[in-house]
Amino acid sequence: MGNRGEGEGVAPSTTPGTDPGPGHGGVPGTLVRLLRRDIPLVLLDVGVVAIAYLTPLVLRFEGAIPDRYWATFWPFAAAAALVHLGINHLFGLYGEMWRYASVHEARRLVVSCFTAGGFLVAADALLPGDLFGRWQRPLPVSVVALGAMLSLMGFGAIRFQSRLFAFRRRSTASGRRRLLVVGAGVGASMVLKDIRRNPALGLEPVAIVDDDPRKQGLSLHEVPVRGTTADLPALVRELRVDEVLLAIPSATSDLVRGVAARCEQAGVPMRVLPSVRETVGGRVQARDIRDLRIEDLLGRRQVETDLAAVAALLRGRRVLVTGAGGSIGSEIARQVAAFRPAALVLLDRDETHLHDVQTELERSVALEAVLADIRDQGRLHGVFDLYRPEVVFHAAAHKHLPVLERYPEEALANNVLGTANVAEAALATGVERFVLVSTDKAVRPTSVMGASKWFAEQVVRSLEGSGCTFCAVRFGNVLGSRGSVIPTFLAQIARGGPVTVTDPRMARYFMTVQEAVQLVLQASALARGGEVFTLEMGDPVRILDLATNLIRLAGRVPGRDVEILVVGPRPGEKLVEDLVDPDEEPLPSEHPAIVVSRPPTPDPAALRRALRELEALAAEGLTAELGERMKELARSRLQLVEAEERV
Repeated sequence: MGNRGEGEGVAPSTTPGTDPGPGHGGVPGTLVRLLRRDIPLVLLDVGVVAIAYLTPLVLRFEGAIPDRYWATFWPFAAAAALVHLGINHLFGLYGEMWRYASVHEARRLVVSCFTAGGFLVAADALLPGDLFGRWQRPLPVSVVALGAMLSLMGFGAIRFQSRLFAFRRRSTASGRRRLLVVGAGVGASMVLKDIRRNPALGLEPVAIVDDDPRKQGLSLHEVPVRGTTADLPALVRELRVDEVLLAIPSATSDLVRGVAARCEQAGVPMRVLPSVRETVGGRVQARDIRDLRIEDLLGRRQVETDLAAVAALLRGRRVLVTGAGGSIGSEIARQVAAFRPAALVLLDRDETHLHDVQTELERSVALEAVLADIRDQGRLHGVFDLYRPEVVFHAAAHKHLPVLERYPEEALANNVLGTANVAEAALATGVERFVLVSTDKAVRPTSVMGASKWFAEQVVRSLEGSGCTFCAVRFGNVLGSRGSVIPTFLAQIARGGPVTVTDPRMARYFMTVQEAVQLVLQASALARGGEVFTLEMGDPVRILDLATNLIRLAGRVPGRDVEILVVGPRPGEKLVEDLVDPDEEPLPSEHPAIVVSRPPTPDPAALRRALRELEALAAEGLTAELGERMKELARSRLQLVEAEERV
């Protein structure tokens, strides 16, 4: 066991056999130190008791105190001091670090004073006032009762003076940032209390705005509600506000954009509380305040997950995640780990990213990290045979559209044949449920990347009915994932521009990685076999608007500080992605944010023939022909039959 360090209230250790000296070691030494430390506070309490009981006595008789009360006051005051000190000691009001006292200590102080006051009132009413047995109260009951209340106020003032008068120091401290709060709800209440408790944060709330007319003119923790969000620019100028805090964790994207626009108009930075999905137990603190992010402007949808259904699927099961080092795979691993699986196997061919997620999660779950490539069929079968997973999330894939347009053979080898390897290994080892992470680009694909993911869907769906429940989950762009448009734009802005947009009309569906994975887990719990689940992505966002908002978030002016350059669409890009194939019949699922479809099951023989054709083109080095043929075959499932006939 480690040694305890020296500190307040902890006796320093001594070497065995040495004499610590009188008054310094053991229980007597501890008592001496406690007395020395608490004597000033005890003396102050004695003075408080004397003044607390003398003041109402003087006021009671307007200064002309009868002799009989003078004769009994000082003995009573001495007795009252002993009673208060004794009960204060019993309730632990000595030996505390009152600088850090909380409501718990304040409650003990109140109970102590009420206990002592009750005892003294009872004694005052029942005990004789002189030695001759003539019955009279030592002091009037009203004086004793009021004296006990004044003692409470005095004890509290002594112990909480650093807290009671901190507001004065806060308001007079230099360099404090004047804060305007948007929202007068629960989130604002929690963060305002925390700001009051922590003056070191350097924040001074000066006003609140809220669009609820019932809250106008009221105050929240002494901060007045001065108007609505429409009044924000005027209040910023009037109150010399330094920054604005949006204190509504459930704020919609429309509200966030509206407040952000008014902050831009007023020329002040805007900060936010985390969204509902980012909070732990629904509680927020001042330290949770963060800068505005692009996902706040795009939307804050609260995903409701059927935790019982997901837990039933994952708890106590052996789960394997491919592509576990990637943006999606690592988030799947994080969320799966929270459901306490019996084992979590992370598979990736990138050792750096695999090591990162392993280091993050290894203390929270029974974890195995496997460095392997899904294109290595033999290696993959060995891994599955060793760990025997029951649930598989297949997230490993090449995803960068322009790169795969140049190298379609890599898209075929990794996204298509690699998926076939994982699915076959799952069947060979008795996996119960297999979830393919797909993309909206697989719907009527115009790119090699989209075609490769369409083929991956066909591979897993062709195996339905073979003893494992297979399904695919499609969603759009993930905010902030490696290599996606947002990190690219941010890097361009950091260099001073230009920010390159392919087409002013181009729009994409966006979702945060946390939202996407929550719905992937939910869809996996809904699967019965053969489904394609599509996640509700909200409205598409114009890439030009995205670039403009990112430039503004960086504190720059679009077109002046950072140029936006239209460079033309890249090969294979659509202006707007499709979420559901017109040939598929989308149906509502048991979850409002998930649409389910059951496309016709592909013919396994036709699919095998098509894949052999593509493999032959790749083996011959016919790169251009391979890319075009993949897109042709993916345009319609009927072309698989045509490919079969040609072969």
